[in-house]
Formats: sequence, structure tokens, C-alpha cells
Amino acid sequence: MTASARPNILVSNDDGIHAPGLTALAAALEKLGEVYVVAPDRERSAVGHALTLHRPLRVDPLGPRRFAVNGTPTDCVNLAILGILPVRPDVVVSGINNGSNLGDDVTYSGTVSAAMEGSLLGVPAVAVSLVDASATADYRPAARTAVEVTRLLLRDRPSGVTLVNVNVPRGAPRGIRMTRLGRRVYSEKVTEERDPRGKVYYWIGAGPPAWEAGEDTDFAAVHAGYVSVTPLHLDLTSYDGLRVLKPWESDGARRPARRRTRG
Repeated sequence: MTASARPNILVSNDDGIHAPGLTALAAALEKLGEVYVVAPDRERSAVGHALTLHRPLRVDPLGPRRFAVNGTPTDCVNLAILGILPVRPDVVVSGINNGSNLGDDVTYSGTVSAAMEGSLLGVPAVAVSLVDASATADYRPAARTAVEVTRLLLRDRPSGVTLVNVNVPRGAPRGIRMTRLGRRVYSEKVTEERDPRGKVYYWIGAGPPAWEAGEDTDFAAVHAGYVSVTPLHLDLTSYDGLRVLKPWESDGARRPARRRTRG
């Protein structure tokens, strides 16, 4: 991309191709660059970083630079970058999710996973979520925030930053805060019920969530009315753990100690 060229922007999500958050995001990003939309044909929330390998995927063109895929958010970004788009995107923007993706929830989120797939394929990426899961949610402030964060990421291209997770509070944000992921704690993770036939079924995550204290967390920022921007990275190595486990190393070529025999 040259300095004067408009960037190519790939937009995806996990709420589906017809989600209002996706529509608002794509429309807002049009002022920044050439927008391509490749998104699931239906809601695929909480599928994490699932990639479809056991069946073929179908792509349905819905309009200029707009495609629906019968797969996961990760499928959409993978297909877009490696097969569908006529150009390589300069950035991937995923969202706007209907509800937050804070703390540990990023490990389950299809919204974050779509952005993560872009990062894995060498394209900087932004995941955007609105902390309002109501049917009447106003996506305009989140869309404006997405444009600003995307613009800054493309302009500055900060070293080592290829994936950012953005959560926008309900209403007009008071500003932007750089944050770390908080830790979510459930008071009750599984609820057991019985259907009319007497068979047991379960609801996962049925209890009200609580969050760890910490002013620098993403949860604290949105709770105070600020946009939370958290840089993420895909190296899951625990370097402290690596140092602790160093004594476990052995040389595979080392000859084992000889066993003593009688005689």
C-alpha cells in the first residue's frame, strides 16, 4: 500500500452477515478505505478459533465486495485472505460484536478469533465489541471508535502490535484507555435442569459474572465509561514457566546408567 492509496479493509464478525453491528462497522470504515465483507451466513458466537476441516465451505456473493460463508469466523478470514479477495487486505476489522469480549472471554470469542486469524496470516487486526447486548443497542459510537483505532493502527504500525481487542462502553465514551485483560470469575458455572420428559440438561455460564479488581484492566475501563484497547499476542509460551522447568531438560543422546547385574 502506498502512502496515497486507500487501504483495503477486510470486515468480518461472529454475529452473522446480517448483524446490525457488522452493517454499522462496514459503513463507517468506508470513509477510511476499500471495504470487503466476508462473514458467516448465520450467528457463530462463542465458537472460538474453530476452523472447518471436515466438510467443504460454500461462499455466497451478496453484493459488491460482500460475501457470506457457511462456516466460522476463522473460516471467513482464512478464505478471504487466501482465496476470495482480489487483493490482500491491509487490515482485518472484526465486529461490532453484540456484547462485550473482556478478559478471559477472548479465548471463546468468535469476534476476537476472526481478528486473530488475520494476525496469524500476517495482517494487523482489530476486534471490536460493544458492551451492550440489547436489541436496541446503538452501534454508532463503537463504529466511530473502530474507525479511529483502525486509522491509528494503519498510521503508526507500532512494532510488535498486530492484534488489538477493543471494547466500547454503552453510550458516549469518556475516552480511550490502554488496558490488560482482566480475569472473569463465575459464581455458578453450570446449572442443571430437567425437561418435561424428565431428562437432565445443563446451562453453562448461567451464573452472574464477577471481575477481579484492578484499575488497569479492560473491565475497569469500560465500567468507568472508557473504551478499552488491549494489545494481544499469539505467543502462548509462559517464559517464567520455561525458566522454572529448565532443570527438567535431558540430553536424548546421553547413555542411560548401566543396570547392575548379579553374578
